[in-house]
Amino acid sequence: MLIVMQAHATEEQVRAVCDKVSSLGLKAHPIPGAQRTAIGITGNQGAVEIGVFDDMAGVGEVIRVSKPYKLVSRDIKEDNTIIRFPALDASIGGQELAIMAGPCAIESREQAFTVAERVRRAGAKFFRGGAYKPRTSPYSFQGLGEEGLRIMAEVRDKFGMVIVTEAIDHESLDLVEQYADVIQIGARNMQNFSLLKKAGRAQKPVLLKRGMSATLEEFLMAAEYVMAEGNYNIILCERGVRTFADHTRNTLDLSLVPAVQRLSHLPIVVDPSHGTGKRNKVLPLSRASIAVGADGLMVEVHNDPDRALSDGPQSIFPDQFDQLMNEVRQIAGVVHRSVAAQQAVAAVR
Repeated sequence: MLIVMQAHATEEQVRAVCDKVSSLGLKAHPIPGAQRTAIGITGNQGAVEIGVFDDMAGVGEVIRVSKPYKLVSRDIKEDNTIIRFPALDASIGGQELAIMAGPCAIESREQAFTVAERVRRAGAKFFRGGAYKPRTSPYSFQGLGEEGLRIMAEVRDKFGMVIVTEAIDHESLDLVEQYADVIQIGARNMQNFSLLKKAGRAQKPVLLKRGMSATLEEFLMAAEYVMAEGNYNIILCERGVRTFADHTRNTLDLSLVPAVQRLSHLPIVVDPSHGTGKRNKVLPLSRASIAVGADGLMVEVHNDPDRALSDGPQSIFPDQFDQLMNEVRQIAGVVHRSVAAQQAVAAVR
C-alpha cells in the first residue's frame, strides 16, 4: 500500500501517519518527493484497510500497489532519486553523469594513486577499486582487504574522490562502511538476501549490481530488500548477463536502462568493463551507455593492465580513459546531460 500525502502536509502529519502504520504492526517508509511525500507500507501479509488512513489529516490518496516491488517503484516516487555527496561535490542520478573509474583490484598504494591521479585529472569524481575480490578460482588474487580500504581512504583525502568498493560478506561490509562512501554489492551477491538486509541497515549508499542471470523483476526485488530495511540511497548497475555468446565475457544489456527508468526512480549506471570483458569494446559500449540514458559509468582503468592481478584484459589504459571522457562529454550534451570538466591535479607523491 502507498499513502500519498498532500503537497502542503506538515512534518507532524507525516509523522502521525507513520505512527499509525507502526501501531498496526507494519513498517512505514516516508520518501519525500519534489512535490509531496509518499509513505510506503511493508510488512503486511494481506490487504490493509484503506479507510484507516483516508480521513487522517494531510493524506491525499491511498493506493494499493500491485507490483511485488513497492519502494523502488515510480508508484511511490515519480521524480528521480538523486544521491548526493556534498562534501565531495558529486552526485548520482542528477544532470551530471557519475563517472566511476579505477582498477579492478587495489594492488598497492603506488598503483592506486597513479590511476586515481589520471582518472581524476580526466574528470572522474568517483574512484572504484576492489579490496575484497570474490574470484572464480580460490588461487587467484583475493584482494588486500583492510589495507586496500585504507589506501582508498587515502585516495579520497588526496584527490577528493568518492570511494566505491565491494563488500562480499557481513564482516567485510562493516569495514567497507567504515572506510568507503558507497558500498557495492556484486553480481554474485545480488540475491544474498542476508547481505542485502545488512546493507539496508548501513548508513552509506549501496551500489547494487545485476546478477549474472537476473531478470529485471529479480533485480528490482533485490533493491527492494535493501530499501525495505530503511536505506533509500541505492544505485543500480547493469554489468552484463550470461548468454550463449562467446565473443564477449558477458552480454551487456543496455535495454535494461530505459526499462529500469520506466519502472523505478532509482539511478542506474552501466559497467562496460565486466559487460564485455574486452578492452577494445569498453569505449564503444561506454558511448552507447550514455546515449541510451544511463546515469553514469563504472569503468576499470589500470596503469599496466597486462600485469594486473585481476581482470587485466578488460581494463583500459589511462590514455584510453582520457579518450573515453572526451567522447562521452560530446554524447552527454546530446542527451541533455553533462560530464565534469578536466581537473588540475597535483602530482602524486
